[in-house]
Amino acid sequence: MYQAFFGLREKPFALTPNTEFLVQLAPYQACLNLLCVALGEGEGFIKVTGEVGTGKTLLCRTLLKQLDAAQYQVAYLPNPGMSPTALRQALARELLIEAVEDLDTQGVLEALHRRLIELAAAGKSTVLLIDEAQALPTATLEALRLLTNLETERSKLLQVVLFGQPELDATLARSEFRQLRQRITFAYRLRPLDKLETTRYLSERLAVAGYRGDPLFSPAAVRCLLRGSGGIARLLNILAHKALMAAYGEGRRQVTAGHVRRAQRDTEGAQSCAPCSAWLGWSLGAGVVLLGLGGWLLSQSLAAGSWLAPYWAWLI
Repeated sequence: MYQAFFGLREKPFALTPNTEFLVQLAPYQACLNLLCVALGEGEGFIKVTGEVGTGKTLLCRTLLKQLDAAQYQVAYLPNPGMSPTALRQALARELLIEAVEDLDTQGVLEALHRRLIELAAAGKSTVLLIDEAQALPTATLEALRLLTNLETERSKLLQVVLFGQPELDATLARSEFRQLRQRITFAYRLRPLDKLETTRYLSERLAVAGYRGDPLFSPAAVRCLLRGSGGIARLLNILAHKALMAAYGEGRRQVTAGHVRRAQRDTEGAQSCAPCSAWLGWSLGAGVVLLGLGGWLLSQSLAAGSWLAPYWAWLI
């Protein structure tokens, strides 16, 4: 809709987790670095948690692309809300084991063990990436832990990376998961973006989408976007997209705070910039009241001939 108007090749703030739009910000780069180091260690579980919309799926897909196919055999499960049997079968299919539906539970486990040993003998580490891991049922989490018992004398045959919302931490904190919790050798918690990161996030995504020109979002608009999104990348994308639509509708070449406020009113879960204006109005109102009170005290002091009168006059 607005791409041609702003000189863009594509939408810069689409919600689809396109790895080309990953901005190398501190929290994202730190997470990817930790994942690469942890996988190089070759042991146990790795856990990445963060609030809804902080970029976990994008990081998961970025890691999927970055892992060297010559060194890693990667299995990816984006929807893990399945039974233990379905999990084992899904992993088997990801590892290219044929006719898993014809095997019973023991048969699938034996096929998985043979395949993992075969991959290890070929010099490959097998990594299972699970997105939305907070959706894993209790029994499936336990089945996952048992799968990581498969090992050689020197290393694990299967490493697991869990990407999930904070509810995953709450689940793992339960006593029945203490064995699994002890196997989490590395963990990272994604945080919201700060002001500088938000500014860079906006400008770099615009650049990837083809924008060339002066800053498209005014400083006030960036502040409103940060306040409205709370630094959550997904909300930031939604608000920025709607603010661009609002600016385009008015024929404006720069997005203002007013455009962002319109986007906020139209977006569930977004915070409003209105409290800033309300605070300013309250402050001005309080100032008027104090001045009025000072004037009244001065008049009373003058009327009474008080020695405080000069000081009241200086105060006002």
